[in-house]
Amino acid sequence: MTRRDYLRTMGTGFGVLGFADLMRATQPVSPLAPKAPHFAPKARRVIFLFLNGGPSQVDTFDPKPQLAKYSHQPMPTGNLKTERKTGNLLPSPFTFQKHGQSGIEMSEIFPNLGACADDLCVIRSMYTDRPNHEPSLFLMNCGEKLPGRPSMGSWLTYGLGTENQNLPGYVVLCPGLPVVGPQLWSSTFLPAVYQGTYIPNNETDPEKLIQFIRNKQLTEQQQRRQLDLLATLNRIGLERAGPDPQLEASIQSAEIAFRMQTEAPEVFDISKESEAVRARYGTTPFGRGCLTALRLAERGVRMVQVYFGDGQPWDNHDDIQIHRKLASQADKPMASLIQDLKARGLFQDTLVIISGEFGRTPSVEVSGLVKVQNGRDHNSHGFSTVLAGGGVKGGFVYGATDDFGFKAVDKPVHNHDLHATILHLMGLDHTKLTYRYSGRDFRLTDVAGNVVRDIIA
Repeated sequence: MTRRDYLRTMGTGFGVLGFADLMRATQPVSPLAPKAPHFAPKARRVIFLFLNGGPSQVDTFDPKPQLAKYSHQPMPTGNLKTERKTGNLLPSPFTFQKHGQSGIEMSEIFPNLGACADDLCVIRSMYTDRPNHEPSLFLMNCGEKLPGRPSMGSWLTYGLGTENQNLPGYVVLCPGLPVVGPQLWSSTFLPAVYQGTYIPNNETDPEKLIQFIRNKQLTEQQQRRQLDLLATLNRIGLERAGPDPQLEASIQSAEIAFRMQTEAPEVFDISKESEAVRARYGTTPFGRGCLTALRLAERGVRMVQVYFGDGQPWDNHDDIQIHRKLASQADKPMASLIQDLKARGLFQDTLVIISGEFGRTPSVEVSGLVKVQNGRDHNSHGFSTVLAGGGVKGGFVYGATDDFGFKAVDKPVHNHDLHATILHLMGLDHTKLTYRYSGRDFRLTDVAGNVVRDIIA
């Protein structure tokens, strides 16, 4: 006989009445309830604009005049190892110019983002471990080059919860699926309630964007009674069988879905914004995603990730000129997001990240896979990541690649260092944000990572 059965049978059941009061007094709070950080944070939320496919640093944020000087000549120092066969140096077809009082040089393909230069912190010395998409995507999103680790957004919501209990703590917007797909926003061994909520933002109608969010057969009161009954039955099962992370996550997911009925349709309906605001973001999925991210940030969502598109659109092996077309879709939405965060009083405590999974070679790709030899191969040795708001220095350039933009040589920053810095800005010590699984304490930064303190304001 269990202790609870004993309480039910002895003393005509009065013992279990007292126990029920005790259980009500100690009901666990939602796992997504806001949690205290380790120390005072600079930022309260993250918006990650992911240019999937690997944008070229020497055509965007890292000007290299030596490429023009040695145009179509072999690299004087000899090529670093690349994934595919590369040839001579390829000068950027785009011009660079200085912007703002800080004088940060940026490519002509980002004129609107250039106007925000004094708000940007450009890390020009990023590097990663692998020159192919899948492991690099995992490293940038999950801190490990193999699948099976929780995403950064999952770690953030696990560590801090979220400020709005009517919306998910971590939202992912993409018109299709990037390479690898849902594993990039998975919670894996963290409780499932912390995984990213994927919204395929190729739809514009909120009812289609979030399908089945409303129950048209039952009233809100009827749904509430059903959920309460289901939760009671589930918790009886948990009391008898012991902890069940999947069942507990299902209970929480049902609660979030119920609460989302009231707020999600409105927050995802960007027609609520003025026509002038919508025009600045444009009608592309990425533009709508950036505007939606702004609205989610306003309402207390901890992390929003906006992928530029499905697949790997910035993967321009054949012709780097395609970057111009892609930038024309990304430039205004990114700049508008920064400007509107400032206008709405959210910029100082919202960390905006702009990055891909790696960079591209300064030399032209000549492998048999390309039809036009005017593109660049993958480059894991050096690339650029841009940060803004959330406690980082504005109008600031950190680190450098070599004269040709091939390898990070001054103040190199690994993915683990970037993640450690992001967590630090959010008030979390990356060495203490751990989760015990399979006999080991895991963390986002694995067993590495140093906070890049020089970029913190």
